[in-house]
Amino acid sequence: MGVGLKTTARRSSLSLEKFIKAQKNLSKPTSKLWPDHHPHNDDDNNHHQPPDVDDDQGVRTLTLAHPLLRVLDSAAATPKQFNQVHTQLAVSGLFHYPLAAGRAVKRLCSSPSTVSHAVKLFNCLEEPDAFICNTIMRALVNMNDPNGAMNFYYHQMIAKFVTPNHYTFPLLFKMFDELASGGGGDKVHTLVLKHGFELDLFVKNALIHFYFVSGRILNARKMFDESPESDLVTWNTMIDGYVKNGEVGLARWMFDGMLERDGFSWNSMIAGYVGIGDMEAANDLFDEMPCRDVVSWNCMVDGYARIGNVVAAREFFDRMPFRNVVSWNAVLALYARSKGYDECLRLFDRMMEVGDVEPNEASFMSVLTACAHLGSLDRGKWVHSYVQSNTRIKPDVLLSTALLTMYAKCGAMDLAKDVFDEMPEKSVVSWNSMIMGYGMHGYGDKALQKFLEMERSGMMANDATFVCVLSACTHAGLVLEGWWYFDVMRRVYDIEPKIEHYGCMVDLLARAGLMKDSEELIKKMPVEAGPALWGALLSACGTNSNLELGEIVAKHLIEMEPGDIGPYVLLSNIYAAEGRWEEVDTVRKMMTEKGLQKVAGSSLIHFGNVEIESFQGNESVHRRSMVYSMMCEMGVQMKLSCRT
Repeated sequence: MGVGLKTTARRSSLSLEKFIKAQKNLSKPTSKLWPDHHPHNDDDNNHHQPPDVDDDQGVRTLTLAHPLLRVLDSAAATPKQFNQVHTQLAVSGLFHYPLAAGRAVKRLCSSPSTVSHAVKLFNCLEEPDAFICNTIMRALVNMNDPNGAMNFYYHQMIAKFVTPNHYTFPLLFKMFDELASGGGGDKVHTLVLKHGFELDLFVKNALIHFYFVSGRILNARKMFDESPESDLVTWNTMIDGYVKNGEVGLARWMFDGMLERDGFSWNSMIAGYVGIGDMEAANDLFDEMPCRDVVSWNCMVDGYARIGNVVAAREFFDRMPFRNVVSWNAVLALYARSKGYDECLRLFDRMMEVGDVEPNEASFMSVLTACAHLGSLDRGKWVHSYVQSNTRIKPDVLLSTALLTMYAKCGAMDLAKDVFDEMPEKSVVSWNSMIMGYGMHGYGDKALQKFLEMERSGMMANDATFVCVLSACTHAGLVLEGWWYFDVMRRVYDIEPKIEHYGCMVDLLARAGLMKDSEELIKKMPVEAGPALWGALLSACGTNSNLELGEIVAKHLIEMEPGDIGPYVLLSNIYAAEGRWEEVDTVRKMMTEKGLQKVAGSSLIHFGNVEIESFQGNESVHRRSMVYSMMCEMGVQMKLSCRT
């Protein structure tokens, strides 16, 4: 034992003598008036106040000021010191007093690493109270361990005959919410009646919430109607419960009947309209709201983002008087989903410049998606470096998968592999991304090898996995392997092929010149082939100079989508390749008569920190000079590389 702790132990003994002497002066009835009261507890603040007795106050003062408890209150206390103090408390006998034991338990439950010490301390107590039990169960629930909390309740709290108080029951309801066990909740309701808490408003609100969470709306409504007393929390619980169960009309009926409302009332109702896509009603309510907070604004931004209205979402975002990271993430995700990748990156730059909030994992998910689609490898590397250097960012499975997907789509497979290998936990999406990356860059053998590794790891492949595998076979020209995995998907994995799988096989066969086989596969499909499949076959007809089949497929495509210019262009190219210029003129006249015009092609080039989009036929001198400058720079770099 260290010197510091020895000193503490000596002081404890002196204080303990005073403590025990004062305790002997208290009569048993007086001490029983406040067995559950703990002035240090922020949650249980509705207990009866302790009696106004000088000796009693002296005990409380000595207990709360005890040197051993001051060690527990120290933020610098180590787990070893916790063990030492635990021993000293047991030896001194201080555990026999609820205030001391409760304070020690609360301090130990403040950190997930020391909750086990709190349970050990509980096991040493002869007469623990409800406060101590509630503190331990709350800590376990907050640690996402509802099973542990439930086991503590059944095997320790009940085993020691601890009488629950009105803070116990909401915790029990929360446990059953987490465990999705409605039957257990009914048992808790029975306990509420048994212990006489059916009229306690705090307990009743928790019970109403529980019934909504378990989907029993009528039970929740019955509790509300039969309650002789209700408060703002009760009404808000009803509105929130109706909204989350899709009963927005009933929620609005409750909302209109409220005598007073707070921000939660308004935000819940707005969120209800957002959830059903009624942005007009949400907007009207938002305009009526007397005092809007950041949640209100975020609801509107999220609502317009859900229905894909980029303009309205951005307008609300720009009007926001204050923003949090949720606000920024909602718009970043919107641009990433709606293929506004350039604007996503520009908005992220603005977020970093403003500096009022720090990006989190969700922010980088959207940014990495944009980088992947734009091929912006340098920006993606910067994100990776930022994540590695920032201790507040936790690279979980989702973020790590987004990183390796970005590297894979940008062609940096070595970097993608490094991220993949460093992942402590991998999802099926992680494996799919690696297979996809190898496949799209022509490494068919590596893609199939990665699939075999996936099988050996015990990860179950899904339908998206086989899209990646078949696509890899297509890019590498592995026809036999493609047929094999197409069969394995159905026979071994019991996955019925979807249109995407058939599309890969049609493309694989067509690229290999097996045009008839490709056509036969389309005709044998259990689902009707869409324009994408027929378009892939038509493109292959041009590659393989199969004019006869090309004419048949083009005619079929034109009948399916007469307003699509693609089939006309492909058919015109096939005729041109065969030197049949009269047919070329005929197809182009048909295009003119139908008012179809070919969209100019474009290319995106990264020049330093500038992104240049070049269109066919664009005569911009400024753009052209920048492109030429880029080409000259590339030439110089290539010459230097050859010399070295």
